[in-house]
Amino acid sequence: MFTDWLRKVFGGMLGAMGKGLVRLGIGANLLTLIGCLLNIGAALIIARGHLRWGGVALLFASAFDALDGTVARASGGSTRFGAFWDSFLDRISEASVLLGLAWFYMVQGAHTEVLLAYVAIVGSLLVSYARARAEALGIECKVGLLTRVERCGLIILGLITRLTAPLLWILAIGAPLTAFHRAWHVYRQAKDQPADAT
Repeated sequence: MFTDWLRKVFGGMLGAMGKGLVRLGIGANLLTLIGCLLNIGAALIIARGHLRWGGVALLFASAFDALDGTVARASGGSTRFGAFWDSFLDRISEASVLLGLAWFYMVQGAHTEVLLAYVAIVGSLLVSYARARAEALGIECKVGLLTRVERCGLIILGLITRLTAPLLWILAIGAPLTAFHRAWHVYRQAKDQPADAT
């Protein structure tokens, strides 16, 4: 998975930065909030039509998304609230960026792209919900091609290259397929388990 590859490549650097931030007294929850606010800022830039600058801003915001977990581990492990906070704000971040793209296309009267952005938002939320609900049942569910890291990478690439229309097609098809892949995975794991099993 692309996520695992990134951890191997940048894990050492992120670990050193995480330890430095802990020494400065900067907590993981604050980094998560800053990352979300930067994503919303990137969404506003995108909505105004500055796609490449929006991609650059999103790339910068992604660094905070990567650092919060590293800081949590460096400071002794994440808390239950921290895990919730990270997941909660990640959904806001991703939906905001796609909403920014939808607004950009809505102003141009490009109805197909607006619809694709909407489907991409719903699909992305379903991918995350499928994992959260599965894990609440005690089933690990990280399968699928377009996890959050892959989706974010595609969005950044599409914005910087200004190939946002093909990007939206990929997300609108790939995100729901990933969600259904996870649903199928859970079905295979839990189809014979009683409802109260964990």
